[in-house]
Amino acid sequence: MPKKVKPAGNGKEESPVPCKQVKVEAGGGPSTLNFESPSGLFESLISPTNIETFFKEFWEQKPLLIQRDDPAVAAYYQSLFRLTDLKSLCSQGIYYGRDVNVCRCVNGKKKVLNKDGKAHFLQLRKDFDQKRATIQFHQPQRFKDELWRIQEKLECYFGSLVGSNVYITPGGSQGLPPHYDDVEVFILQLEGEKHWRLYKPTVALAREYSVEAEARIGTPTHEFTLKPGDLLYFPRGTIHQADTPSGLAHSTHVTISTYQNNSWGDFLLDTISGLVFDTAKEDITLRTGIPRQLLMQVETTTVATRLSGFLRTLADRLESTKELLSSDMKKDFVMHRLPPYYTGDGTELSDPGGKLPRLDSIVSLQFKDHIILTVGPDQDRSDEAQEKMVYIYHSLKNRREIHMMGNEEEIESHGLRFPFSHVDALKQIWNSSAISVKDLKLTTDEEKESLVLSLWTECLIQVI
Repeated sequence: MPKKVKPAGNGKEESPVPCKQVKVEAGGGPSTLNFESPSGLFESLISPTNIETFFKEFWEQKPLLIQRDDPAVAAYYQSLFRLTDLKSLCSQGIYYGRDVNVCRCVNGKKKVLNKDGKAHFLQLRKDFDQKRATIQFHQPQRFKDELWRIQEKLECYFGSLVGSNVYITPGGSQGLPPHYDDVEVFILQLEGEKHWRLYKPTVALAREYSVEAEARIGTPTHEFTLKPGDLLYFPRGTIHQADTPSGLAHSTHVTISTYQNNSWGDFLLDTISGLVFDTAKEDITLRTGIPRQLLMQVETTTVATRLSGFLRTLADRLESTKELLSSDMKKDFVMHRLPPYYTGDGTELSDPGGKLPRLDSIVSLQFKDHIILTVGPDQDRSDEAQEKMVYIYHSLKNRREIHMMGNEEEIESHGLRFPFSHVDALKQIWNSSAISVKDLKLTTDEEKESLVLSLWTECLIQVI
């Protein structure tokens, strides 16, 4: 029988519930983005640049500026977040450090002007007006529905967490000194204008670069002035700084970022432990002890030669393996990402709905972009006889209000696990637009019905 990855405390599966918080929605024009699919959303976000051109010429390579003179686009961007939203947000209870930072670039250094405890709008406005400080709001998608809607689709599209920060800067001021980030960055200009300077080296894939002295970064390689409706992309590792030109009341932009710790190196580290685990069960040389006093030695040349041989063995096995044992990356992603966007009445994910699946039913997967299927060792057994299990994790019940906030103690995993004998049947469901329950590759009819009933109860499939 399948088991819950994380059972509810009372033994009864609870329905997903929407975030219980006041909505903060500024007025504005209708969306100019395409929310019909994740790829449609991204394509409309970078329009008129097409997706193929973007990934061939710009992604991880060089900046892209998209300027738009369309008033509808500008109006829509302005509705995503405004300075006036801060008053409503402060009334809900936001805190310095956690939700908001107040800072300013002084003599090439970042000066943080935070107070302690809860942030009050009058104090924020005072620091903004009198100290010419930038207000940085962390993860506004927790409060702003339209940003939730955008970022949820982007997480589906990239298969990676997508965070955001809003920066509101007075005219003639700068919030941050030159710096770089280890994420891919998309800047959406919401209010006013912002002047951007990007510098060499544009280290798209390097994390080791350090700006040891901002004064020595040289002449900008790119300079842009963004207006409402404009979008700027630059790769991780790009050194950048931005300021609001004098004569303007203020500038507001949102930084949407993704692909942190999402490299081939990260993926290799994630899968190698599972590969070693599998290989060691069959290859006795991997289970023999290391030489005496090895950990006390300084010279390890002979050991490196032995390890090279093991790595060649692992490489040979990797080329013939069908199931990679993912360690953490897949589970980590689905546990921390946004739940599916709903329109606000809270009924969409309240219960499975529809017909109960039976042997003669035809079923299809729903919320596919929010579900991952992975294979791993049985987490309930710690002995050497661990068996492989199939794990299904989903984000349907994730809590939007803690997205990207680092509240590890509050994050739960949601999903199911099945015996490895169910992997082919589950792949049938995953790879089909619709499938008859009786055609599933399982030994008995009871196993087939039990499988689909478990998935249906978890809101992962529907009867069509």
